[in-house]
Amino acid sequence: MGIMATQKDLCDVIVIGAGIQGCFTAYHLAKHRKRVLLLEQFFLPHSRGSSHGQSRIIRRAYPEDFYTQMMDECYQMWAQLEHEAGTQLHRQTGLLLLGMKENQELKTFQATLSRLGVKHQCLSSEELKQRFPNIRLARGEMGLLDMSGGVLYAAKALRVLQDAIRRLGGKVCDGEKVMEIKPGLPIVVKTTSKSYKAKSLVITAGPWMNWLLRPLGIELPLQTLRINVCYWREKVPGSYGVAQAFPCFLGLGLSQAPHHIYGMPSGEYPGLMKVCYHHGNNADPEERDCPAAFTQDVQLLSRFVRDHLPDLEPKPAIMEHCMYTNTPDGHFILDRHPKYDNIVIGAGFSGHGFKLSPVVGKILSELAMKLTPSYDLTPFRISRFPGLGKAHL
Repeated sequence: MGIMATQKDLCDVIVIGAGIQGCFTAYHLAKHRKRVLLLEQFFLPHSRGSSHGQSRIIRRAYPEDFYTQMMDECYQMWAQLEHEAGTQLHRQTGLLLLGMKENQELKTFQATLSRLGVKHQCLSSEELKQRFPNIRLARGEMGLLDMSGGVLYAAKALRVLQDAIRRLGGKVCDGEKVMEIKPGLPIVVKTTSKSYKAKSLVITAGPWMNWLLRPLGIELPLQTLRINVCYWREKVPGSYGVAQAFPCFLGLGLSQAPHHIYGMPSGEYPGLMKVCYHHGNNADPEERDCPAAFTQDVQLLSRFVRDHLPDLEPKPAIMEHCMYTNTPDGHFILDRHPKYDNIVIGAGFSGHGFKLSPVVGKILSELAMKLTPSYDLTPFRISRFPGLGKAHL
């Protein structure tokens, strides 16, 4: 085999995992004219990971400045992708944060929005009742409305990105599970059907992350959770719909819930509204179809729906599932492998990564191309977890 043949088979970058983060990473690389190969173990589209389903919330509202700042560019990139694809990928509905006046987290959200000059409104209990009569306020909750909030069309976004990657000359190979990664120059990636070589590798494998990293000498502190995605029937169809100007919402510390409860206007299933608990049960991604203990969070949600959304039936009509891969601090991991600097890791999106994927993909592509990252990666480094440094290797 001559030199030319070897060069021809060598990719610039292989990306493992075609969820939203891997797709945006491959998209940015293909835009930089890199020869990129995106590998996916399942046949696309699939519902085994964290990027499936019709909708996700998009918002600027965050307690941390760095996410709110990243969202500026995310909104621009989502709009650019819509423009390139000639199709709508999001709808502005506003995002309503609900909580008691004294809720510390609500205060932090408001402080961040004010400090960064993001358009928002504070709504008293009285104003909330007038604007959103079908939200019941149990104990005089107040609201914070992030005007830029809305719904992202998740499944559509994945499809559009995969088409764009191919159009830009990248390759998307689904139904190919990675069996082995051999570090080096080039890196060799063996799948169930063949072997590929690349100058660098990006791994965005969601709940399968540690399965791929363990043989490379590191294990990240990731917790894989199975989330129940619940849809609730409207007593009168459309009453919580976008047409009624009903917003996405995030309930902070309500109904004795230790984690957020979130919802979005009815749409993907006519007459049903998506209301979910931002937490789940520990689950292995390979075992995720077992009907293990899921009653607790559903009871919690039922109580929330009964207390706050009186025009919904208080038991779920449909229940789907999704995986979260959580880090101990809820922040992402965007970094190079501590030993192999041509292996880049994007992990731990902790149930809030979809909206941020345009910038995450940009950062991971910059790391893969050895460019200076556009953002300060201090919050996202592997080294913030003690005992995970080079000692492991």
